[in-house]
Amino acid sequence: MPLLTRRLRAALLATASATLVAAALPAPEPLGIGDRLFPELGNPGYDVLAYDIAFTYRGSNTKPLDAVTKIRARTTAPLDRINLDFARGTVRGVEVNGQSVDFGSKREDLVLQAPRRLPAGVPLNITVRHTSDPSGSGDDGGWVRTADGLAMANQADAAHRVFPSNDHPSDKAYFTFRITAPHRLTAVAAGLPVEKTRHGSSTTWTYRTEHPMATELAQVSIGSSAVAHRTGPHGLPVRDVVPAADRKKLEPWLKKTPAQLEWMEQRVGRYPFETYGVLVADSPIGFALETQTLSLFGKSFFTEPGYPEWYVDSVMIHELAHQWFGNSVSPASWSDLWLNEGHASWYEARYAEENGGPTLERRMREAYRLSDGWRADGGPPAHPDGPAPGQKLSLFRPVMYDGSALVLYALRQEIGEGAFDRLERTWVRVHRDSTATTADFTRLASGIAGRDLTAFFDGWLYGKKTPPMPGHPDWSSAKPA
Repeated sequence: MPLLTRRLRAALLATASATLVAAALPAPEPLGIGDRLFPELGNPGYDVLAYDIAFTYRGSNTKPLDAVTKIRARTTAPLDRINLDFARGTVRGVEVNGQSVDFGSKREDLVLQAPRRLPAGVPLNITVRHTSDPSGSGDDGGWVRTADGLAMANQADAAHRVFPSNDHPSDKAYFTFRITAPHRLTAVAAGLPVEKTRHGSSTTWTYRTEHPMATELAQVSIGSSAVAHRTGPHGLPVRDVVPAADRKKLEPWLKKTPAQLEWMEQRVGRYPFETYGVLVADSPIGFALETQTLSLFGKSFFTEPGYPEWYVDSVMIHELAHQWFGNSVSPASWSDLWLNEGHASWYEARYAEENGGPTLERRMREAYRLSDGWRADGGPPAHPDGPAPGQKLSLFRPVMYDGSALVLYALRQEIGEGAFDRLERTWVRVHRDSTATTADFTRLASGIAGRDLTAFFDGWLYGKKTPPMPGHPDWSSAKPA
């Protein structure tokens, strides 16, 4: 369809001349930065520096929220049009550098007509007035409806179902969230609280991040919540957000977080962000998610009596480890996902071994046995198959978890524990607050090992078959079914 027009243009469409002008505007087209797994995700021509997102929640988690998304960016190439990723909302108006502009949509891109041709290297300020619709369902992601409100689960490509954005982890930015909700509710978001203002029957809560964040890691929680505060290592503020009625029941789990932070710091270095905590959603979600500074869990994960304590603890470590691996150091492309999930699964397994779970060697031997089947089903760790049609979360397969942790186990076997530990610490220090590629990791590993590991990584990361395990010639992989 042709570009939609702002109100004045719409009023003139009845005239022939205005119709000709509208028809002359080329149709909007979705773009992308060429990610192999999500080719239309992200947008070329600009770098986002900061988001300022305001949501107004009126008490119903089935009705669209009113929202204003402000984007501060800088052009990296000449632009006549600006593409944003956005779906599942109504756009009411757009401004670019203070001027109202025409806009249109195609598939999941919102396309803006620049007020003039913008050269490379100039400021770009975008304001989009829109709604944010939580009524979607299934595998799409975005807003998660809870018993008392909303939370976010934007991985892998669902942030743009909540707010307009450059929705790819390669373009990290600072975030400010302003959430207006009825007085009886509590709103919490990634980052630290900045301001809380009461007006009429509502309260506006403002939060701001102190470190850049990928859009897929954004978190906003609105509900009848209690916020429990405690202190972590080095005076780190730790806050947990839980359904108010369940605070006492959940406290035995939540109070473990400071010690878990210390455990991770002993292995990889200082926690990389300004705060941490656990968000417990009263929702039947079947996953946990490493949203930045506030990891998301479903309530049943902590209340299900069939889960052994070591298992719950180790999954908490998994999401905590992501704050270093995936959040602070984000993947440059979605094919680099193994670096996120492999590391988080690695530390999960190590913590489980120390706290009543299976030994690391036993878990890795079982992963080795299954690895060829995992590769056949989903591709090798660093070149995974794309998600199944209509099932975007199918990207998160076993080969991304223990299949990728197995690569790290093999690497430690190959270069020794001392070099491996130096690699882990150096990786998160050198790439803090940025993005990194698989090639960056393999290059750093070769440098620390003092020898070229190209052949080792080619087999372990890209091979259709799992290579022999260094130090364990007796390990064997079952034939894929």
